[in-house]
Amino acid sequence: MTTRNPLIKPYLKWAGGKRQLLLEIKKYLPGDLHTYTYYEPFVGAGALFFELRPQKAVINDSNTQLILTYRVIKENVEELLALLKEYKGKNSKSFFYEIRNIDRDAEKFETLTDVEKAARLIFLNKTCFNGLYRVNSHGFFNVPYGRYKNPAIYDENVLRQISNYFNAGDITILNEDFEEAVLSAGSGSFIYFDPPYHSQDKINFTEYQADGFGEEAQERLRDVIIRMTHRGVKCLLSNSDTEYIRGLYDSDIFDIISVRAKRLINSDFTGRGAVHEVLIRNWKNFPMSSTASETPP
Repeated sequence: MTTRNPLIKPYLKWAGGKRQLLLEIKKYLPGDLHTYTYYEPFVGAGALFFELRPQKAVINDSNTQLILTYRVIKENVEELLALLKEYKGKNSKSFFYEIRNIDRDAEKFETLTDVEKAARLIFLNKTCFNGLYRVNSHGFFNVPYGRYKNPAIYDENVLRQISNYFNAGDITILNEDFEEAVLSAGSGSFIYFDPPYHSQDKINFTEYQADGFGEEAQERLRDVIIRMTHRGVKCLLSNSDTEYIRGLYDSDIFDIISVRAKRLINSDFTGRGAVHEVLIRNWKNFPMSSTASETPP
């Protein structure tokens, strides 16, 4: 892991983000994590990834616009900053809906450059209600304007430091299915899986994009982790604490650890606040990381 730089941190707000759970997650990481290639196939805003700052990593997300934004930060950060500065000066309710509604016209949206698409996502993320990324069944961004007094649309120091980090290390950025994203993982790899959470009562927000992530996908994910286990890959999974998830991982292969997390982003206000979650790992009696507290794994 790299020397701590407080400016290297998540730039986007993302539903399901792990900032509130980082201390708990770090208790259950391998103690020699710096020797592993780090994989995160559902990276989202990357709270754990940016906290650990591995020198060699493979990050992935199925959200094409999110991954395009990471690539633009890596490859074209100065152009991105110039456009974000312009957007900050124009920020208003009418400008928000003008930018938001571009995706309703597929032909117009495809004429945007990658930098323009990345700036659009960041602008909408910083100015929409509650920083909630949500699309409808047609894949159109549909969150309303947030009316913030001074949203952090343009933060050149943070974006430049993230760009420098991406370019200094061996960081691969993918936009694939999670199963494809971990194909190269071997015994020298660690994978953190943070998928859209299972919702037993169907009220919690999981629709980050139009195709969703249902129980069939949860079962496919479990099967991927079993295959990774047979390869000697250490895996840690976050998910909601439901009867279904506990049953899915009811095996001697797995440790199931109960944790409580504070959720700040949810489409339903009843889903915010302290919620029950689980961490599931595929190795046992492994030394705790040096960041651990006195609580045993």
